[in-house]
Amino acid sequence: MSSKYIKRFIFVFFIISVFVTGCSIGRNPIESGKAVTMYIASDVHYLADSINDKGTAFQNFWTSGDGRMLNYADEIIDAFRNDIKNNKPDVLIISGDLTTNGEKQSHLALAKKLEKIEKNTGTRVYVIPGNHDIENTWARGFKGEERYKTPTISASEFKKIYKDFGFREAISKDKYSLSYLAAPSKDVWLLMLDTCEYHLNKKAGSPVTNGEISENTLNWIRKCSKMAKKHNTRIVTVMHHNLFNHNTRINYGFTLDNSEKAEQVFRECNLNLVFSGHIHIQDIKYNGEDNDRIYEITTSSLLMYPIQYGVLRYSSLTGFDYSTSQVNVDSWARDTGISDSNLTDFMSYSRLFLADNTYKKAYTALSKTELYTEEEMEAMAETLSLLNVNYFRGTTNNIKDSVMNSIGYKLWMKAGEIESLENLRAYILSMIPHDDMDNNKLHIN
Repeated sequence: MSSKYIKRFIFVFFIISVFVTGCSIGRNPIESGKAVTMYIASDVHYLADSINDKGTAFQNFWTSGDGRMLNYADEIIDAFRNDIKNNKPDVLIISGDLTTNGEKQSHLALAKKLEKIEKNTGTRVYVIPGNHDIENTWARGFKGEERYKTPTISASEFKKIYKDFGFREAISKDKYSLSYLAAPSKDVWLLMLDTCEYHLNKKAGSPVTNGEISENTLNWIRKCSKMAKKHNTRIVTVMHHNLFNHNTRINYGFTLDNSEKAEQVFRECNLNLVFSGHIHIQDIKYNGEDNDRIYEITTSSLLMYPIQYGVLRYSSLTGFDYSTSQVNVDSWARDTGISDSNLTDFMSYSRLFLADNTYKKAYTALSKTELYTEEEMEAMAETLSLLNVNYFRGTTNNIKDSVMNSIGYKLWMKAGEIESLENLRAYILSMIPHDDMDNNKLHIN
């Protein structure tokens, strides 16, 4: 027998053995016909306490950011673990950006938290890297008033640290990336795609935000699709970067550089449900006709208001049902005896932080023009703040009419000739929804 046929025999035998004896670490796939519940989180951006004394340097870092609640990262993740413990989903998926900037200590600490989830709840955890996670030249620790360099990790180290969260039980692995195919259920497989370009980070001197799927990986995806078809199995695709543009203004570096080619292959392979992250907003987009649509759901960052995650339920009778749920930080804090009022009323606290952060940035930009009255600046800043809070939550449709009729919005629309305000004005326009899509619910047969 030739080596070619020997390899083919071994591969087929391996696939069959997965479904006869279960996954390679001894966990049997969920039986065919049994419902499956999956939680989908993204952009955790965890920063380990061992490299963060929460002093002045850290306070300056997190308060000047985009609204991520890095100051309460441990509490959010622990509350999320509590939700998982109470509800016991079959699967937890994290679609990249597991750490703040790829710090090795953050990866190691987060892996321990994920290990506890699997051990204490039975929920299977699957992860992929994001653009912040590997070979990140911005990896920093915080001590007093100083930031200091701290080790990051390589792709092989990522695979080793998270070996128990998808890699070891994968039924197929891509040779050209950290992509893998997992089979938590006999009815639903997970195509976990590594879309990051961390090999460019050192040359760039910063974490490259762009992503793409190489031709070699696209060919591997085709093979995975054929395997799934042979086993009459549905595939859920997960990646960090976006397949579609989810914002008319902000898409370069977020949408895959070769998104058109990727969409073509996804359509060819009948991959009609895609989860991504990276852009930190809750949004659903689709492309194609009714019976040939590809849906993509971007999951908002777990550390940003509204501190939520996706819930995907699959039934062989009804298909996929998707919804969102907020991490119950408030209840967890009260139940554990925490007296910090920020945590016991965390939804209000996190919403107010994002709203105030947006308001201040808008007000500062407006005041520099010296063209508006105090009342006008307040109205315009409030409009941008309200839109941004709802945009991250995926609920701008609920406020669209009231915003467009507001004084603040009308003033922004008249600001088109003010060069210093053009980016903010364009961002406002990009947040106004152009369809009636519910970004927090979806059903696919």
